[in-house]
Amino acid sequence: MLEDIVSNVSGARHAILLSADGLRRGATSGMSADLADTISAAMSGMQSLSRATARFAGPEDNPKWQQTVIEFKHGWIFLIAAGQGAYLAVAAAPDIDMQEITFRMHQLVSRLGKELMTPAREMADKQ
Repeated sequence: MLEDIVSNVSGARHAILLSADGLRRGATSGMSADLADTISAAMSGMQSLSRATARFAGPEDNPKWQQTVIEFKHGWIFLIAAGQGAYLAVAAAPDIDMQEITFRMHQLVSRLGKELMTPAREMADKQ
């Protein structure tokens, strides 16, 4: 499913699904495992920094982190929540349509949530 966003959004380069503690849960092809692990750890730290600085954005009593966007001369990184204890990070080209990429990321998170859910166990009747 991560490959879908890179294949279908012009300018999307890489996608990584990571746990809140920075462990890689999935990554698109074309990235080495070492790079994906490094980026996963960095994105976890970035998300933590974003939450810690939320009050800087305004006087909200209970600020809620929604997204972190980082701009580089050569591209963008977008980071959003992907369910309980998970995050989705996508790297993109400088000319990416920001509205499209964030929309697609939220769609992917919705799909991932449905796929990763474990159905409730049913008790077998004892005879």
